[in-house]
Amino acid sequence: MPKSLYLVLAFFITSITFAQSTISLKGKVVDETNKLPIESATVYLTSVKDSSVVDYTITNKVGGFNFKIKKSDKPVYLKISYVSYQDFKEDKVSLEVDKDFGIIELKEAVNALNEVVIKSEIPPIRIKKDTLEFNAASFKVGADANVEALLKQLPGVEITPEGKITVNGQEVNNILVNGKPFFGKDGKIATQNLPAEIIDKVQVVDTKTKSEEISGEASGSQEKTINLTIQEDKNKGLFGKVVAGHGSDKRYESSLLLNYFKGEQKVSVLASSNNINSIGFSMDEVFDNMGGGRNSSIYYNDDGSFGINNMSFGGNRGITRSNMVGINYQDKWLKKIDQSGSYYFSNAETENANRTDRVNLLPEGRTFTNSNAITKNGSNGHNLDLDFEIKIDSLSTIYVNPSFQRNKSYSKSSRNQITTSETFDELNSSTNEDYNDNEFTSFGTEASFSKRFLKKNRGLSVNLESEFQRRNDFVNTNSATLFADATPDDIRNQNRFEKDNNDFIKLEVRFGEPLTDSLRLSLTSEVTYRRVKNNLNTFDFDGANYDDFNDLQSNGTSSKATTFFPSTGLIIGKSKTNGRINFGPEFVTFDARSNYLGLTTNRNKNYVFPRVKGYISHRMGKSKSIYSFYDYGVQLPQANQVLPVENLSNPLSTFVGNENLRPTQRHNLYFSFNDYDYQSRSGYYIYSGFNLSRDAVVSSTVFDDNFKSTTTYQNVDMVYNSYLGLSWSKSFKKEKRTLRFGAGINFNYDSNKGLTNAVAFESKGLQMNPKVNLTWSIDELITVSPSYRYTLNSTDYKNYVIDKAQNFIHNAKLEITSYVPKKFVIGSDFGYTYNSNIADGFKKDFYLWNVSLGYNFFKDQFLAKVKVYDLLDQNQNATRTISPTAIVDAENTVLKRYVMFSLTYKLEKFGGKKKEGGMIFMD
Repeated sequence: MPKSLYLVLAFFITSITFAQSTISLKGKVVDETNKLPIESATVYLTSVKDSSVVDYTITNKVGGFNFKIKKSDKPVYLKISYVSYQDFKEDKVSLEVDKDFGIIELKEAVNALNEVVIKSEIPPIRIKKDTLEFNAASFKVGADANVEALLKQLPGVEITPEGKITVNGQEVNNILVNGKPFFGKDGKIATQNLPAEIIDKVQVVDTKTKSEEISGEASGSQEKTINLTIQEDKNKGLFGKVVAGHGSDKRYESSLLLNYFKGEQKVSVLASSNNINSIGFSMDEVFDNMGGGRNSSIYYNDDGSFGINNMSFGGNRGITRSNMVGINYQDKWLKKIDQSGSYYFSNAETENANRTDRVNLLPEGRTFTNSNAITKNGSNGHNLDLDFEIKIDSLSTIYVNPSFQRNKSYSKSSRNQITTSETFDELNSSTNEDYNDNEFTSFGTEASFSKRFLKKNRGLSVNLESEFQRRNDFVNTNSATLFADATPDDIRNQNRFEKDNNDFIKLEVRFGEPLTDSLRLSLTSEVTYRRVKNNLNTFDFDGANYDDFNDLQSNGTSSKATTFFPSTGLIIGKSKTNGRINFGPEFVTFDARSNYLGLTTNRNKNYVFPRVKGYISHRMGKSKSIYSFYDYGVQLPQANQVLPVENLSNPLSTFVGNENLRPTQRHNLYFSFNDYDYQSRSGYYIYSGFNLSRDAVVSSTVFDDNFKSTTTYQNVDMVYNSYLGLSWSKSFKKEKRTLRFGAGINFNYDSNKGLTNAVAFESKGLQMNPKVNLTWSIDELITVSPSYRYTLNSTDYKNYVIDKAQNFIHNAKLEITSYVPKKFVIGSDFGYTYNSNIADGFKKDFYLWNVSLGYNFFKDQFLAKVKVYDLLDQNQNATRTISPTAIVDAENTVLKRYVMFSLTYKLEKFGGKKKEGGMIFMD
């Protein structure tokens, strides 16, 4: 018998067996008074024995529901919940035979001043007008799981390997705890460190600006905010974790999170220290702070560096030792003032060795640049963020968010480089020894005043944004650049002092007047001011001191740009449709000034451009929505791009401005559609966008015979970027077993232009990223998560020596977590990466396997672990980057295999009672 016939027969038998072992429970939910169907009511089954949730679903647009559930002799309760209606309950429903409940009528909830309010049971999921709410207790996670583990169990919620959280395909850009920021507005520390067991509800809403939030306007964004509410009995107490670990190869890790909650007052202290390329705040129940696997909620940049709240900590480029301490504070002062704030101190030091092979693309040929570098850099940073909301009265609110950042850093580098022709003849070579000291200070403020009037939908808002940045750089350079022909060699031993000031202020005043119940007139006046100033002074070594002023390599530039945008607009606010459009003239004044070789140059320009921006959002039922955004505006060139100043800081690259540059006109169009059916627990999300630039500013580079470049800037038309993405997910829940599928694909297609050796070139790049993942779990026993991602980069060239460059990457992972035997936590993260087209001498593929074994003891207050990073000792960091002008292969230092032994202490004391076995007592 053919194998295919065996497979068909096996599938047929399996289908029949499954059908015979399941029963159907169905019905229709309507309003008792008008008999109309109720969409998005929560229908759920709970065990008669222990009240645990057996299964749940959501009614469709005709009010119908249908459970397909495994036969059982254990009866359940059928419960129905919907906002503004009384809960419905059917006692002791049998799971042994099919049942049609027919039409179920819900009674409208009656509110009376003298009525006794009975607290109803919370359903697993509830859909309100603009809020999606999950009951955390209905979704099982491990005993020591954090909030991120809880989010992964929620239907429609996905977390990418890079740590991006999406809900029904829409990105989450704000995470709050009881409505307030927790160590920063992105909230990643909350998801990684707060225990899932203290969470009451997970609420998902549209992200709003503070002005929209206060005024009650609909959100103009398609991004989402997650608000984590703390259980009432857990909102008063002391809890936290302490982790300490020591490993082979002198590796270590330690972290602490201590929280004190007392009603409105919340104080959290955070600290960490490690040398394993981690921020130290990922208190994952399996791998603690070990990276390279599932710990991805803290953001990672394209270059492998990682950080949080404007603080960077190195990453895959080298090995980083980092230390950090922070405090977060929330409170309500009086009845009208809400306050929160956070402060961090960070310290990091990174060492790296880099090897790079670069193919430089030219119209008439290619050159090859090979370099090796050793770097060491360190930084100390302070970050302060405060948040005040003052309610003047029931109609007026003031919001102020000041922030301060100060960072001192240094770097040391040693580099050697050689460039050859296609025939491997040497064109130039160089060696560099650099030392850099940097001081950076930034102070910013977001403030708003919002006032609503007694007349419905009439409102006034005043919004202010400002940021003042100061940067001081000191660089000591000792370099030798040697040319193959008769060109004089460039030998430098010098100090450079550079100062940058960047000031930005934006003031917006907006008044809204209702025209109808759903249409408002918007009158807006927006003024922006930006001033950028740069001074570079270079001093050569004169044999004794660095006192010989180098005027060729010293200059000063500054620019001031002021824009005034008065606009008229319309705001639509209906039950299912909301949108806004603003249009008007934008008046621009641009002044640029330079001082170079004793010559002062001024460039003053005035422009008037039309400007349009708007969005439209429409909900098609409870689960479907469509969103579109369009913006047209201009971008001014930078001062160094329009001023005739030669930048000679790099011996091999000279840059000079072009005073004839015009502003770039930009069109941005975006569209998205999402549909998540909570009844079938499946959904998809589609998005696309197109960005077109006219008079785009591009580089025009000329190389001499030694491959020394001189770059200026030109305007070109029809530079564009387009993208398209699709994601799909579906989950199945049968008793304690959950199966989740996810799949998606992203496309990016762009056109870039420029000039090389006076020849116009064009590159068109295609990036494609299909991916698929699966998660199978049994509550509190085991979780298995395989995933696969494919990345294709393909670039077509016009007027280059090559016509096409292409490479692809395979990335496969398998994550397993087991909680058996009892009290043990076993983890395995296995990954394989293959890079198809990388230069000789770079390894194309590698495996990364991390394993962990943990044991809970002393009444689960302590967790001892042994972890192995890179068990097979194969980790590497070899990458290929294809750009419009070059193909670059690079390799950097990475962490190699080590073993770590760690001990975790868990503290919990809530509501005046300590967890049994705890060590801290409170009155």
